[in-house]
Amino acid sequence: MQLRPTAVALAAALALSPTALPLAGVASANSAAPSSSARMTPPSATEGPDTEALRAAIAGLPDHDATAALIRVGGKGSWRGVAGVRDVRTGAPALDNARFRAGSVTKVVTAAIVLQLAAEGRISLDGTVQQYLPGLLTEDFEPVTVRQLLNYTSGLQPGASLGETVEEGYAHRFETLTPRQVVAASVAKGPEFAPGMQQDYSNIHYTVLGMLIEKITGDSYAHQAAVRIFRPLGMRETSFPNGSDPRIHGPHNRGYDWIDGRLVDVTDWNMSDRWAAGDMISTTADLERLLVALFRGRVVPGPQLKEMFTLPDVPGARYGAGLERFELTGRVIWGKTGSRPGYATVIAATRDLSRTLVYSVNATDAKGDGAAVAQRFGFPAFNR
Repeated sequence: MQLRPTAVALAAALALSPTALPLAGVASANSAAPSSSARMTPPSATEGPDTEALRAAIAGLPDHDATAALIRVGGKGSWRGVAGVRDVRTGAPALDNARFRAGSVTKVVTAAIVLQLAAEGRISLDGTVQQYLPGLLTEDFEPVTVRQLLNYTSGLQPGASLGETVEEGYAHRFETLTPRQVVAASVAKGPEFAPGMQQDYSNIHYTVLGMLIEKITGDSYAHQAAVRIFRPLGMRETSFPNGSDPRIHGPHNRGYDWIDGRLVDVTDWNMSDRWAAGDMISTTADLERLLVALFRGRVVPGPQLKEMFTLPDVPGARYGAGLERFELTGRVIWGKTGSRPGYATVIAATRDLSRTLVYSVNATDAKGDGAAVAQRFGFPAFNR
């Protein structure tokens, strides 16, 4: 891909200001063939994905809202699309095998490990945090079960954070918060509500589950994820950072976010405070393997797998164990979203796998409400 003269000037300016750059001068990704591509296997006209809408979704990248997109649609008919740039400074085309921060999609892996342990009889979903992690919660807390952690009904309040927004967190992006620090801050606030009374999505539940996994197995969470999930499924490009390492190793498209009116490179960021709730690095191909194998019962045995597709009996519940329930165009979809600065991720499928979706979008407001990204890149996979 060739850069317009204005973009060349911006790239030169970037050498003097390496973290902030305007996007307006960068040429469109689909102005050159290597930057934007799509592949599909022809399904029937009524069963296959809306390929026209999918092509439209990735057309024109990079733009104000995203610098790259990787999309994989499967089931009855398949479609693959990649568009945008790997680096807005150089205009190099986006990599279709890029690794990225998968954010809260990590929770699917955490839930699967916990449910495997339950299937092995090493824990009970009705067992309590007080039983398995004695001393972690104070006497202010009523018994909190493992199931309540899995479906976000524990009553725990959010833990410590280095910033609630990208803008707040950017200055602290190389600092570290340990899981114990995160949980200690939550415990100090006391319970938000009695366990099992309502559902409140928060990372804190899965941080505690990560600690539970380590306590029960006597092993690190990352190693358990590798030996139980990644290796058996052939997820060779999926891993967790080594401690506080802020880099994405291997091929990746850089992530950006608008901060104070400037497009800032936010690729390098220590995500250790997200840990078992959101620290995973993966690829769309690997996440598709995870999604299909999970729904087919190859990751979690059937009796425990039901937990992932069961909503708690509380008002407005949308989450089972690790998965969220959506309704779109008259069909029920189960999946998980994830977002980290510069990266928005989704895995989603119908229960029978007649339609699957995995995408990674280098969204410039990945930590926003996500509605615009989902409507543009996700909905076309399920709109017929």
